Amino acid sequence: MSISVTNLSKHYGAQKAVNNISFKVNKGEIVGFLGPNGAGKSTTMKMITGYLAADAGQITVCGIKADEQNTEAKKKIGYLPEANPLYMDMYVREYLAFIAGVHEIKEAKKRIEEVIVTVGLSPEAHKKIGQLSKGYKQRVGLAAALVHNPEVLILDEPTSGLDPNQIVEIRNVIKALAQEKTILFSSHIMQEVEAICDRVIIINKGNIVADDQLSNLQKLNGTVQQVTVAFKEKIAIELLKGLPGVDKADNIQNAVFHIECKDAEAVKKQLLQLSIEKNLNIISLQSEEKSLENVFRELTNKTA
Repeated sequence: MSISVTNLSKHYGAQKAVNNISFKVNKGEIVGFLGPNGAGKSTTMKMITGYLAADAGQITVCGIKADEQNTEAKKKIGYLPEANPLYMDMYVREYLAFIAGVHEIKEAKKRIEEVIVTVGLSPEAHKKIGQLSKGYKQRVGLAAALVHNPEVLILDEPTSGLDPNQIVEIRNVIKALAQEKTILFSSHIMQEVEAICDRVIIINKGNIVADDQLSNLQKLNGTVQQVTVAFKEKIAIELLKGLPGVDKADNIQNAVFHIECKDAEAVKKQLLQLSIEKNLNIISLQSEEKSLENVFRELTNKTA
């Protein structure tokens, strides 16, 4: 596997920033690493990349033990931190040449042109970094993380502060990179994680509270599904609350109701049966798969 974290801990005085966590990211995976502010996401990422020392535990990157061969492990990683550190007075190619020099890359000019194309920087590559939009600055950061062709990418809030168009552009870049790289990235934008990831790790107060495929998280036992039904006629809400499988029913407007339940399909059948028995006309009937945002809020509020 590309990343292995075992019993990792980091304390700041009495505060447990990261509390004995373990997880693995296999080669070729793209995994969302989520959590509220202060949950330990960035601290964990900094420890994996070697920018911060762990108090306890072990990190292995592409089979290399980071505590024993820190420099070798770093060579395997491309890191884009949340605060994208760039030299604003340098030109794009000048900056990438500087980074390539740090990594002692052979045929640096060729590699720089490759990453410029990869991240879509070509139209702005002749400019100083300070002249670029936030979206293109993020692309420069990605290019710098990629210039030494690492096997693993660690991206901390790569779409932070971008407008909707820029978010889509960076998302497409990340998805393209995922074909060749192992990617662990954090984001507060749940739609981004849903669009990019198949697997999600959620951390809260230094503890991992979920590590599973996105589809499985949305089907956790005890999670709530929602059915929205609209009738042509007025109907007493008690009829809906009395249906088998209905946990909660709310009248949101006129004869439109939101119903919370464990099994949306079963409740939809109950509603159709009710309409036949009571001679009611259903105008619309739909259910929603549980969103990652709702799953996130439930899991992080449990221990809040």
